[in-house]
Amino acid sequence: MSQDNRKLKLGALTALVVGSMIGGGIFSIPQNMASGAAAGAILIGWAITAVGMLMLAFVFQTLANRKPELDNGVYAYAKAGFGNYLGFSSAWGYWISAWIGNVSYLVLLFGTLGYFFPQFGEGNTTVAIVAASILLWCIHALVLQGIKEAAYINLITTVAKVVPLMVFIALVGVAFKMDVFTKDFWGQENAELGSVLNQVKSMMLVTVWVFIGIEGASVYSARAQKRTDVGKATMLSFIGVLALLVMVNVLSAAVLTQPELAALKNPSMAYVLAHVVGDWGAAFISIGLIISLAGALLSWTLLCGEILYSAAADHTMPAFFRKENKKGVPANALWVSNGAIQIFLIITLFSSSSYLDLLYLATSMILMPYFFSAVYAVMIAVRRDGYTEAEAHSQRNKDIVIGVIAVVYSVWLLYAAGVKYLLLSALLYAPGALVYIKARLEDKQPIFNNIEKLYFAASLIGAVLAAIGLYTGRLTL
Repeated sequence: MSQDNRKLKLGALTALVVGSMIGGGIFSIPQNMASGAAAGAILIGWAITAVGMLMLAFVFQTLANRKPELDNGVYAYAKAGFGNYLGFSSAWGYWISAWIGNVSYLVLLFGTLGYFFPQFGEGNTTVAIVAASILLWCIHALVLQGIKEAAYINLITTVAKVVPLMVFIALVGVAFKMDVFTKDFWGQENAELGSVLNQVKSMMLVTVWVFIGIEGASVYSARAQKRTDVGKATMLSFIGVLALLVMVNVLSAAVLTQPELAALKNPSMAYVLAHVVGDWGAAFISIGLIISLAGALLSWTLLCGEILYSAAADHTMPAFFRKENKKGVPANALWVSNGAIQIFLIITLFSSSSYLDLLYLATSMILMPYFFSAVYAVMIAVRRDGYTEAEAHSQRNKDIVIGVIAVVYSVWLLYAAGVKYLLLSALLYAPGALVYIKARLEDKQPIFNNIEKLYFAASLIGAVLAAIGLYTGRLTL
């Protein structure tokens, strides 16, 4: 097969982004949001998220167009802007976030199957873990057959998972009750929710989690048939997924009150629809979730391998990860990623609840790559890097404003995540230094420059503080 025939078209790229964003998160979002916020705060939170994530989407679009030589999105931008070590750290954090997310998807998938087959329980029984492991390696075998082939299968599953979401929106929209939506609009009757600001903060990690994957097209920029399709796929995906998320969340809040939504089991969408149309609604949404998770697993398996491969191709990861099979698939990167998933699946048998906390940890780990990308977009606009004379004024000023807003939004997300998750993130970033050192020694390059030594020291201090906190019980997963 020629190199060009392996390239991804706009439809496949868009499906990869949508497929990676729409996983299990949207199916649990009514309960996830209601557990910490009332309807008024939810609207404010979505407004902040819409603006912030739109700016990040514009950032990825701008960088794809201004820096076409930089492949693999979040990793390449961090490296170009801040050097080898932070570039590596961005790739490492993104990779950990991706495979931990896949573990949660597998557990949630078989937990959903438990609705039909009780032996799967909550998705962390022995039977469920064995079944999840079999599915994991089936997906592994599929991806090894070729990136393009897997991407087109993902296109089919993406279309299939959107259908139940549209049915849900239509049916629940008909059942919309304004009096339910406006009841205790600001959550003043529930002291546990706290202030409106605290309610909005409680939403942020959830909103980031459901949008992780927005950078998916830029990660696959090297495999895009047309470079301009990267930005198009990013924007199309963002607009479509945002509309689905807001409608699912807001319409649910007009069917059941905040306490009722907060008390639901997940996938909460299933029980919201069951309230409207009866038990068949729960079964219908559960089937939709199963399809959605299968597609998300495929998307994120592709991303796990690609991020390691691209960093290795640029000599930031060890050469081991550069190896491709005859189909052009980063085989070694894929084996290591799925091996990590398999190990953690086994761990869930002995620590059945910890994966949920690590899901939020995975979310917090992707905040720094987003921050680096936003800052880099501002840097190139200020330096007029990649701009023609004609673009040097109006377009450049526009990009600076977009970049600054994206930076502010990224800082807000770091604040909302809190010290706990930042310290725990540092604990996971720290071991990556050993992998980075191996890569630098392979290329016979200096390990750290002076500034990178400071970055590493800060990361190490954070990791030590996190370890002490875990040991003393002051910090918990």
